[in-house]
Amino acid sequence: MALCVFALIASEFMPVSLLTPMATDLHVSEGMAGQGIAISGAFAVITSLSISALAGRMNRKTLLLVLTALMCLSGAIVALAPNYATYMAGRALIGVVVGGFWSMSAATAMQLVPPSQVPRALAIFNGGNALAMVVAAPMGSYLGASVGWRGAFFCLVPVALIAFVWQWASLPSMQAQPRAPGSGNVLRLLQNRRVVLAMLAIGLFFMGQFALFTYLRPFLETVTQVDAATFSLMLLTLGVAGFIGTAVIGWFLQRGVFRTLAVIPVLMALIAAALIAVGASVTATALLLPVWGLVATGAPVGWWTWVARTLPNDAEAGGGLMVAVVQLSIALGSTIGGVLWDASGYRSTFAFSAGVLLVAAFLVWLTACADPAPSA
Repeated sequence: MALCVFALIASEFMPVSLLTPMATDLHVSEGMAGQGIAISGAFAVITSLSISALAGRMNRKTLLLVLTALMCLSGAIVALAPNYATYMAGRALIGVVVGGFWSMSAATAMQLVPPSQVPRALAIFNGGNALAMVVAAPMGSYLGASVGWRGAFFCLVPVALIAFVWQWASLPSMQAQPRAPGSGNVLRLLQNRRVVLAMLAIGLFFMGQFALFTYLRPFLETVTQVDAATFSLMLLTLGVAGFIGTAVIGWFLQRGVFRTLAVIPVLMALIAAALIAVGASVTATALLLPVWGLVATGAPVGWWTWVARTLPNDAEAGGGLMVAVVQLSIALGSTIGGVLWDASGYRSTFAFSAGVLLVAAFLVWLTACADPAPSA
């Protein structure tokens, strides 16, 4: 499962490090190439809200294998895409896998291990996520320079195939668990004011993050003006810092979930503003990006902690709603960021990111005020 997560996250965000050559080869703008992340997010939203009802009583092992097979197909379609429309179709398929897999992740862990081991199982799943965030972007940049962007996507296909075979051989049969009437309707949770405020905060955080993150490559190439080797090194340091962030965030969350969740977007907004001011400096940018990676990876862990604490009897529905919100926000953030980039350049994109992140921090404070729990 961790290997599948690695391949999935690497597939989802591979375009971040390959936007420029993809746009050139497909004869579209960098903003349009970035919409490949937007469409995957949109299809992930649709899937996360509907997969439980659509799958019905299907064996969950079979469902996971179908999703993994679709990931293999998506990588092949993107790598062979003769035009922009085919590329977008391949990206839509990976969105289906993202929405389906993450919506099923908590339920899968609950069926694979005893209740006391569920947090550890989810940590192992997310270990694949953290590893992908460390190596996917620099790996994509390196492979893009050596074998082309199509070759980079082709390299993910055998990884996905290995994950398919491994899951087929190792996963036990997992029958769908009985559910209470109405539990499949995740939108009913929006009747809770705390949930509404939290989901708005989550949505704006990811929108602000990916409005900037999606367009790091064109920024580093055109503003900072780094070469391919330096670009790959910068992405690697960003990813390593992110891996460290997932390891240390628990210490901060124990001392205040909401305090941590509010500080993170404020720091990221300051970094976005600083990149506007000093982004032409290689040294300054090389120092700022690892800090972005360090704090950005902690926010999802914090929000999953909030879901588990606030919705203990609706964790699966809350997780499905959160996946939908996150993916919709990634789609909106990368779309708006691309439109602003094409219209008036990086300054407007990064300023939009900073503004949205500050609003997200304010919504975290409102969520804390509405939450009866004693944790700050």
